[in-house]
Amino acid sequence: MAHHEDPAMPQQHRTTTVEQGRFCVARCSCGWRGPARRARSLARSDAEGHAAGGA
Repeated sequence: MAHHEDPAMPQQHRTTTVEQGRFCVARCSCGWRGPARRARSLARSDAEGHAAGGA
């Protein structure tokens, strides 16, 4: 039996930050990826904005 998401339930976004050399990138379980940032705080802000529905 295939698993289907309930359309009434919105997908929960789980964000993380990943370091790539001198840069930090925000990523989400939905496949979204933020821009590379030198400041971790900016990458975290990108992730928070995405999870809140801003992207």
